[in-house]
Amino acid sequence: MAFLVLLFFAGPLHAAQRPLLVCYGDSITAGYGLPYGKSYPDALQQMLDRAGYRYKVVNRGTSGATTKDAVAGLPYILQMHPAVVIVEFGGNDGLRGLPIPQTRANLDRILTALQKAHIRVLLAGITLPPDYGPTYIRQFQAMYRELAEKDHVALVPMLYKNLINVPGTIQQDGIHPTAKGAKLIAQTLLPALEPLLKK
Repeated sequence: MAFLVLLFFAGPLHAAQRPLLVCYGDSITAGYGLPYGKSYPDALQQMLDRAGYRYKVVNRGTSGATTKDAVAGLPYILQMHPAVVIVEFGGNDGLRGLPIPQTRANLDRILTALQKAHIRVLLAGITLPPDYGPTYIRQFQAMYRELAEKDHVALVPMLYKNLINVPGTIQQDGIHPTAKGAKLIAQTLLPALEPLLKK
């Protein structure tokens, strides 16, 4: 009987000991338009499991979220006590044409708070459609590099870099990744993520 009791508790305790890797982002993270289990955090979990990492990947993506929303939701992320957080925000700010200094300040606040909590951070950048103009796009893209340098966090400057010109990776809306695209995003993130992980 005692043996059965030990078995009952061993599983939950083992699961509880797995450090959390939180994917904190907008619809790209949430898996907008994808079947359940096909978002990039799901693909990332599979890759980490195969590579021998014990992390539990948690999807905290919210469709339509801006960096202002991300700041508002930050206390909930901190309460989870994650070991690592992938920060993927800014795209909705850009699509709405919000002032870049405002977006930068919000992202800076998020990165600073995570680091003060001794959480390792990977910042994921994104770009905008060409009709937003070269000046705005250039400043928008530079924002991620500048923040990564200022806050000393890991950076993937362009989340979609391996999706460009690859058929079947973007949904018909021209914005969100397909399941195939989500896998490529996970592959893009992994090299920058691995130095933040422990086996």
